[in-house]
Amino acid sequence: MILEMSPMLRGETNRIDFEYSLTPEPVDRITFEGDARVEGYVTDNAGYMRLCATAKLAYIADCDRCLEKVNGEYVLEFERTVADEGTLTDEQLEDNIDEYVVIEDGKLDIDEQLTEALLLEFPRKILCSEDCAGLCPKCGKNLNFGACSCPTKEIDPRLAVLAQLLEKEEE
Repeated sequence: MILEMSPMLRGETNRIDFEYSLTPEPVDRITFEGDARVEGYVTDNAGYMRLCATAKLAYIADCDRCLEKVNGEYVLEFERTVADEGTLTDEQLEDNIDEYVVIEDGKLDIDEQLTEALLLEFPRKILCSEDCAGLCPKCGKNLNFGACSCPTKEIDPRLAVLAQLLEKEEE
């Protein structure tokens, strides 16, 4: 979204509200259930301009432990200081690139930084619950629905030959 900042720059208003939909970029193993819903505002407090936005994005993904479907909603709180073109040096922008959005030709485009923040801050590990037990590594049973019949004690493969000798001796 491109915000027209001229009224704020001329001092006619000290707040600009906005609300719109943002189409997220695709992410591996995650299906977005539509566009992100973005709402926010830009304020001007004696020349100090601040952008505050909240993006809500519904998704469907597989749990990283048990592979069950997870329906969720990711909420991103996005805040940046707004600077008018030419007020910051290139060095200041490079050193603080994640802190500023820049007004260019009286317009503020927030989509690029907001999309980048959504992708970078989206959870890397998605779980159906914090205490998800996952899958049994031997039989593949979902351990959230109960224990499987696989042996819990495993013999070190380097000592398996000795275990076989002990079994023969017992017979």
